[in-house]
Amino acid sequence: MKTNCQTRKLGEVCDLIKGKKPKIFVSRGNKPYLTAKVIRKTEKPKFAAENCPSSVWVKKEDIVIIMDGSNSGEMFTGLEGALASTMGIIKYSKDLLASRYILHFLITHRENFTKSRTGAAIPHLNKEEFENLEIPLPLLHEQIRIVKILDEVFGKMEIAKKNAERNLRNSKELFESYLQEVFANRGDEWEEKRLEEVCEIKPQKKEAKEKLNENDLVSFLPMADLGVSQKDVTAKQERKLEDVSGSYTYFADNDVLLAKITPCFENGKLGIARNLKNKVGFGSSEFIVFRSKGEVVPDYLYYFLTCSQFRKDGAKRMSGAVGHKRVSKEFIEESILPFPKSLITQKQIVTKFDALSTSTKKLEKNYQRRIDDLEELKKSVLKRAFSGEL
Repeated sequence: MKTNCQTRKLGEVCDLIKGKKPKIFVSRGNKPYLTAKVIRKTEKPKFAAENCPSSVWVKKEDIVIIMDGSNSGEMFTGLEGALASTMGIIKYSKDLLASRYILHFLITHRENFTKSRTGAAIPHLNKEEFENLEIPLPLLHEQIRIVKILDEVFGKMEIAKKNAERNLRNSKELFESYLQEVFANRGDEWEEKRLEEVCEIKPQKKEAKEKLNENDLVSFLPMADLGVSQKDVTAKQERKLEDVSGSYTYFADNDVLLAKITPCFENGKLGIARNLKNKVGFGSSEFIVFRSKGEVVPDYLYYFLTCSQFRKDGAKRMSGAVGHKRVSKEFIEESILPFPKSLITQKQIVTKFDALSTSTKKLEKNYQRRIDDLEELKKSVLKRAFSGEL
């Protein structure tokens, strides 16, 4: 049933107060300096002096909101401490508004007041948009009834979402477990060699120049177009050989490509080049190119490189500045590849990997769709709640 009630601008019934950096910090205390990282427990807190009058103090019943950064608009309750200058506190009359009613309302309209950006493209909460939002104001007991319904519905949704997320993780772990088992339980007709022994790493560009003219088209693959554990990679772009043969990485049909820079390496950006224009491709300088010398089939090598253990070991052998670390050349060359001597056996293993990978990805797609559907349902319920149709 639709409920009629008055609406007011949020700025008329709430005050949004920005935090301040305290002038005095102490080595220990009960009042942490509340930044977004401290709240998320990704950073240890500093402690504000309790007698520092310039601070904006937060109590457990207060609503705290992130005002700056990529998570602007995210809200918290149950906090105590001094509020950072990147945070805000929402003050309201408890006789007029229920705390969780405001929370649900602001979650519904978060996009409306997080649009402003600075020259550095850092999102900021738009205080003017925040204050101009019109909030329905049913009587307090009606707000509490709405909140009770929403909490009950969202509680059930959260259980369903956690189940789907757990099943999503399980499906990924199932495939990874099978990979590890195959590479660990080697048969009698297996051997081990370093990757540099079975692969040519970084083939020479002169191959392309010997095959083609400068004006001939070749495939071009930027880092963004290399998928995460996407076995067959088909480049979407084409360029003249003369335009890419300078600073870009060369590869050819059936070469295996692996991103070497963080976080692409750890995330598993990896694939086999297929159907290249004139059988030649160029791409990011952050690609490592593997070309089999004949002892292993490219698909078998691809599945070895997808193993999480390989990526974990590689991540430990990275060097460079933060955000620009790259896996070491020595790690790539010296990594040991176990493989059956028979190419037929390798292809049989690949067939099994392919079948399980296809099934796993179908499961992952289904579970991810459930998670996305639950998020959309939550938005729909909130919209109905604040249009009087709950």
